Amino acid sequence: MDCPGCGIQRSISHLVHGEFVEAFFMYPGIFPLIFLFSFLTFDWFKKIKYGEQIKLWATIFTMGTIITSYIIKVALIN
Repeated sequence: MDCPGCGIQRSISHLVHGEFVEAFFMYPGIFPLIFLFSFLTFDWFKKIKYGEQIKLWATIFTMGTIITSYIIKVALIN
């Protein structure tokens, strides 16, 4: 049985090779994850106005994308 994180390593490999569309189809949550981790890192060094709200909504969007894509993948398997 697949987990919600299945495909992330292959997706990163596609990104390294410049295959952005393939990376998205392999793991749809890759781009929201990149944004979230980039923002968290940037906010760690320089405080941003409304940073807490942006972190909250970026986390909700990222988790929503991961969970939604997982549910769709499981539904298509069955």
